[in-house]
Amino acid sequence: MILKKKKQITINFTNTLFFYFLILLIVTGCNYNTKEIHQTSPNFILILTDDQGWNGTSVKMMHDEPNSKSDYYKTPNLEKLAKRGIRFSNAYASAPVCAPSRYSIQFGKTPARLSLIRVGMNTEHIDHEGFISIPKALKKINSKYKTAHFGKWGMGSNPSVLGYDISDGPTKNKDGNFTNSKNQWKNVFKEDPKNISSVTKRAIEFIKSCKKENKPFYLQLSHYAVHTNIESKEKTYNLLKDQAKGAQHKDLGFAAMTFDLDQGVGILMNMIKELGMEKNTYIIYMSDNGSVPNIPGAKKYEKSYNYPLSRGKWDALEGGVRVPLIIAGPGIKNESESAIPVSGSDLLPTIIDLAGKKSIKLTEIDGGSFADILLNKNNDEIKRPVDGIFFHVPYKNGIALKRPHSAIRKGDYKLVKFQDDKSILLFNLVSDKMEKINLVTQNPNKAIELEKLLDNYLIEVHAPKWQEGITWKNKPLKEINSNY
Repeated sequence: MILKKKKQITINFTNTLFFYFLILLIVTGCNYNTKEIHQTSPNFILILTDDQGWNGTSVKMMHDEPNSKSDYYKTPNLEKLAKRGIRFSNAYASAPVCAPSRYSIQFGKTPARLSLIRVGMNTEHIDHEGFISIPKALKKINSKYKTAHFGKWGMGSNPSVLGYDISDGPTKNKDGNFTNSKNQWKNVFKEDPKNISSVTKRAIEFIKSCKKENKPFYLQLSHYAVHTNIESKEKTYNLLKDQAKGAQHKDLGFAAMTFDLDQGVGILMNMIKELGMEKNTYIIYMSDNGSVPNIPGAKKYEKSYNYPLSRGKWDALEGGVRVPLIIAGPGIKNESESAIPVSGSDLLPTIIDLAGKKSIKLTEIDGGSFADILLNKNNDEIKRPVDGIFFHVPYKNGIALKRPHSAIRKGDYKLVKFQDDKSILLFNLVSDKMEKINLVTQNPNKAIELEKLLDNYLIEVHAPKWQEGITWKNKPLKEINSNY
C-alpha cells in the first residue's frame, strides 16, 4: 500500500512537472512571437483625398460641434476607421491648394520655406533628390521597406525621385478627368468614377505583393476625388437620390462621389483585415486642402460648404486649410479625439517615430512628431523646430479673398496678415471657428506676439514676398521671389 501510494505521488509530480514545463514552453513561445511582432516594422497607408473639407464626411471631427460632419454625405467606412482610431479636430493642410500642400507632406517643410506657394509654378529650385522624403526616411530605418504611390501626384518630379519604388508617374488633375469648364460641376456617370476602383485595385495588388515578400510597406493612395469633375456610379446616384438633402450640403453628385470614395476606402480596409495586417498597419486619412466654398449656382458665400468654418479652398482662413484627419493603427486608442493643432508637415517626423527610429537627421523642416499623441503618451504638446503652424498665400486670387495674405496658428489663436496694407486679424479659434470676431484691439499683446513670430519666420525662410500685379497664375517664381 505504501509503495502504491509512493508511486502515485511520483506520477502526480511528474505530471505536474510536465504541465508546468508545457506552460513555460507556451509562455516562452508567446514572448518570442510578441518580440518578433514588435520588431517588425509597421506598414503605413496614407489616403490623401482632394478638396475634401473638414466636414466633408459623416465622421464628426469635433465631438461638441454638430456641424463638423456633413448633414448629407455618407461615409460609413470612415466611421469604422474613426471607431478604430483617433480623429484630429484641429488638423491642417499646409496650404489651401494642392501642390504646395502635397510637397509639404513629403518633405516636412512649409510651402513658404519651399518657395512654392501656388499651383502651376516651376519647381526647379526644389531639391527633389536631396531632401529627405517619407519613402527615403523609411528606407533609412529599414532597407526592406517597399514604397508606392498611386493616384494624383501633383508635384514637379517623378515619384521615383522621392524614393517611390512603384507609381502611376507624375499624374495631375487631368488624369482624374478634370476639365476646367462649366461642365465640371455637372455629375457624370462612370463605371470607375475618379479612378477610385482602379487606384484601389493597384493599391491592393501592391499590398499583396509586400505580404508575399514579407516586406513592410509605405503606400500613398492619392485619390482624385472629391475634386471636380463630379463623377459617380449610376447605382450610387440612384441609391442616394431619395435621401433627404441637408441644409448645408445639397448636391447629389458630390454626395454620390463621396460615397463612392468611401467604398474604395472600405475595400482597402477589408483587404488589410483579411490579410491579417490590421494590427501592424497605420492607416492615415487626410485631405490636401479644404473644400470649395460653394458650388456654382449657390448664393456666393451665403453659407460656405465648410460651415462652421469660413470660406474655403484658395484661402488661408479655416475653411481653406482645416481638413479631416483620421488615423488608426497599433497602439492608438479606439474612438479617441485630439484637439491639438497638427499639420501636413508633421506627417514625416511622425511616421519616422512610429517606424521606430528617431535619429534620422532632418534639416530645415517645420513639422514635429505627434507620435506620442497617437500612442497616448503625451496629449498636450508637439515639439516643432518652429513656433507655430504657418500659411503663406502671397498672391491675389480672383476666386477667393483677392488679397495676398499669410497666417499663423499657435495654441488657441490664429493671426492673419494681409501683405498689401499690413493689416491684421486675430481670432480665438476655440470660441470663434468662423473667424468673425477680430480681437486685435481686445488682445493687442497676443496680436503683437503672433505678428512678430509670423514676420520673423517669413524672413528666416526667405519666403516669396508679394508684389503689386502678382496673381496666382502665369507668373514664374523669379518674378515673385523678392524674399523677406
